[in-house]
Formats: sequence, C-alpha cells, structure tokens
Amino acid sequence: MAEKDREHLRMLSIFHYVLGAFAVLFTSPFIIHIVIGIIMLISPESMAGKDSANPPPPFVGWMFTVMGGVAVLGGWTLAVCLVCAGRFLVRQKHYLFCLIIAGLSCLCAPLGTVLGVFTIIVLLRPSVKELFVQSKQLKSPTNQNT
Repeated sequence: MAEKDREHLRMLSIFHYVLGAFAVLFTSPFIIHIVIGIIMLISPESMAGKDSANPPPPFVGWMFTVMGGVAVLGGWTLAVCLVCAGRFLVRQKHYLFCLIIAGLSCLCAPLGTVLGVFTIIVLLRPSVKELFVQSKQLKSPTNQNT
C-alpha cells in the first residue's frame, strides 16, 4: 500500500508542477496592464488619441497598474506555492501546507479543481498521513546519529 501511495504522491507532484507552469503562463499577460498603467501615469497625453485635450485621469493609470500588479503577483505566488507543494508531496513533508494548497488550487477551474480534489482525497487517506508522519520522524534531529 505504501508504494501505491508514494506513486500517487509522485503523480500528484508532477501535476502540481504543470499547474504551477500554467498559473505563470496565464497570469503573465497581465504585465501588459501594468505597462499600460505606467504609460498612462507618465505620459497621459499619449493615451488621449485624436482628442488630445482629454487624456485619461490619473486614477485610470493607477487602476491599471494596481490591478495588473495584483493579478501577476497573485498568480506567480500561487505558482510558487503549487511548485513547492509538488516538491513537498514527493518528499512527504509539510502535510498541512500541501492540504491548504490543494484547497486553493480548487479555485483554478477546471484543471486546478480536479487536481485539488484528487490531492485532498489522497492526502486524507490514513496510510498517506502515516507516510508524512514517518518521513517527519526519520528526519527529526533526535533520530539522527551525530
């Protein structure tokens, strides 16, 4: 049973890496919004078009910049967390972190939802919990020979 659980954790780990790459891929285009917002703030007359008398107000530039920044920062943060969770799953470390990231990945429909649900199902197995406990006990400083 332990080998089957390890294989499931290894496969989930790979899928976490893939979803992390997708998160970076799909949130990176928001960098365009940041650039447009900065251009609106630095040179609003360049965004006025044919009617150069009415450039966009500064809050529009700030809105583009802040919303784009939040989208990129949030997506890249989720991607880093997914990759870390994938690494932790294969090493059977940080059980609670992996469980939380599995729940958060459910927000990324449809692939993240499927991955999150399967990860939660696997992590809630008593045999998988035992793998995490054993891994923690093997790596604790009290059990190492110095």
